[in-house]
Amino acid sequence: MFICHIALGGCLTAPSVNYGVTEDTGGHIAYILGAARAQAARGDVDAVQIVTRAFDEPSLGAVHAQTEQQVSRSLSIRRLWTAERGYLSKENLAAEIPALVEAFLEDLAQAKRLPDVIHAHFADAAQLALAARARFGIPVIYTPHSLALSKSGAKVDAPRVAAERRALLEADAVVLSSRDEAEVQVAAYGADAQARVHRVSPGVSLRPPAEAGAGRALLADQLSDPDRPTLLAVARPVARKNLATLARVYAQSPALQARANLVILAGQHGDALQANAEARAELIRLRETLEVPELRGKVALPPSHTQGDVAALYDRAAQTGGVFVNLALHEPFGLTMLEAASHGLPVVATREGGPADIVADLGHGLCVPPRDVDAIEAALLKLLDDRAFWAEASEAGRAHVGRYDWSKWAEDVQHICEDIRHAAPVTTPAPVLLASDIDNTLTGCAPSAALFNAWIARDRPLFAVATGRSLPEARRILRDWNLPSPRVFITSVGTEIYLPDAEGRLCLDERFAQKLDAGWDRARVERALKDFGFNWQAPVEQRRWKLSGFGDMRTARRLERHLARRGAAAQIVASHGRLIDVLPLAAGKGPAVCAAARRLGMPMDRVVVAGDSGNDFDMLQAVEDGPGRGILVGNAMDGLRERLSGKRLYHARAAHAAGVLEGLETFGFALNAMEPPVKMVAQ
Repeated sequence: MFICHIALGGCLTAPSVNYGVTEDTGGHIAYILGAARAQAARGDVDAVQIVTRAFDEPSLGAVHAQTEQQVSRSLSIRRLWTAERGYLSKENLAAEIPALVEAFLEDLAQAKRLPDVIHAHFADAAQLALAARARFGIPVIYTPHSLALSKSGAKVDAPRVAAERRALLEADAVVLSSRDEAEVQVAAYGADAQARVHRVSPGVSLRPPAEAGAGRALLADQLSDPDRPTLLAVARPVARKNLATLARVYAQSPALQARANLVILAGQHGDALQANAEARAELIRLRETLEVPELRGKVALPPSHTQGDVAALYDRAAQTGGVFVNLALHEPFGLTMLEAASHGLPVVATREGGPADIVADLGHGLCVPPRDVDAIEAALLKLLDDRAFWAEASEAGRAHVGRYDWSKWAEDVQHICEDIRHAAPVTTPAPVLLASDIDNTLTGCAPSAALFNAWIARDRPLFAVATGRSLPEARRILRDWNLPSPRVFITSVGTEIYLPDAEGRLCLDERFAQKLDAGWDRARVERALKDFGFNWQAPVEQRRWKLSGFGDMRTARRLERHLARRGAAAQIVASHGRLIDVLPLAAGKGPAVCAAARRLGMPMDRVVVAGDSGNDFDMLQAVEDGPGRGILVGNAMDGLRERLSGKRLYHARAAHAAGVLEGLETFGFALNAMEPPVKMVAQ
């Protein structure tokens, strides 16, 4: 496979990138290089090309005027020339996009081989990629890195928002890094913007190891006592990185000044950077706060650094028992969280965006509101003073950072590439439509999941999932279990239906959405839940037609009566003994499966549903007496075996995917799908 990445902004080169030399030379370049190198190392990928913009700016490096740059045997960088030959900042790049589109299309027209997939980074690159798809039919993956509508307090850039929405809606797949990006940020662009979103965790690109003592030597002439714990921040000097708040917290805290030094790497303070008004203003703000007599010898604001310097400072901060700090007002992902973890350096991180996901996963620090100076100070002092907690966080980071691996990212994205290259509409009638729950129905037993995979490949049913998870999380868990990609997704407890369009790309079923909207006063239901004292799940679990919390069956019944008294029309779905979902009356897995079958022209007597828990009840109940069929897997819970007993409902003896196959065999839809020894083990 030949994969082409497009990234137009910043100073993109390899192997050494001068991060921070311009405002646009940041973490997205580390992401692209890490991804491209991992893809180039795969046996099923024979070429990876990164397309960027050429410019002639000697102060930024002569390499950027080099049209072709070979990085490794399978990886190259291709630079596009236009009439504008100077470096362009992000703000000035928009006017050059039409010329770059023409240059890219001309480049492709003259190429000996076209890419199999184009992966665009940011919405400006997506314009080039979508133009190439229109001309040459090349499928497109889009990664926005930073979405305009997520920028806290920023003035809305209407043209950029429109370009981002177009890319989200028209790309064949959207690859994002965190749940916040995939579900909260994308939701701001409309309910239909999430249809092609995949969440794939990136890797950590380790910087070159530092020489012993390099970090101490780097700061020795700026700090009176360089052996004190180091509070370290590494970020570009832009307002949303919120470095000024960290500086203010330190400057106003005698306790922090008594315990630790503060070191901030705020980009490269050279002429190219100083030309940027925002960066210049942020650096002035930092200097006004930190370059005062009472802080002399306690703070360092190095004007320049290399990748080796950054690695040395991570090491030094960890050796001194320090803390890495990222207080961004909003961070799409947060690769620096992973870099800190790889050095065993605990973190205090913003709770806004991806860092919260990372810290929850790795357990290597604390998350805080990025504007709450008291909470920030308390979190820093907690890690500085509680050495047992510091050691626990340090070890957790080192132990778990391996979960973020570029080779795993490349493997997952390869499956996405294959899916979009072979996307096709649903045309020929399938022998059966299977709509199955995922967690503990298809997952839970690796051998039977593999058998299920083989049955899908052999018999080619119309495969749908009906899950309580969101679409990106459903895709992620299916990938983790090596389960096939469904043609239909029914997600968020039957409140969202995604069906393939005429090109085979998933789209939100607007008719079902309109049906739910007609009887759903979300604001009224939410007020009633607050009055009830609802124990809410995390904000990322709340959806347009689903409000989720914690509670048992008894709580669910009390809540049902409370909503009725308040005149808040909704249904309550309790599952797993601890989860409660509040949905529109017209929602649910049962109605959603029936609606999807109608859209696809599948008669109900060829529809089979399968599940294991309370949020599958209405789906299984819908087929108790026909015309569809249902399978209750052997590991069913929430009293479903006692509550369901219809003549067209099969109670499997086998658990998980083996139980699904057992039911399908019984119904005559999966003959010889299970090998007898595996079936006996599963039972």
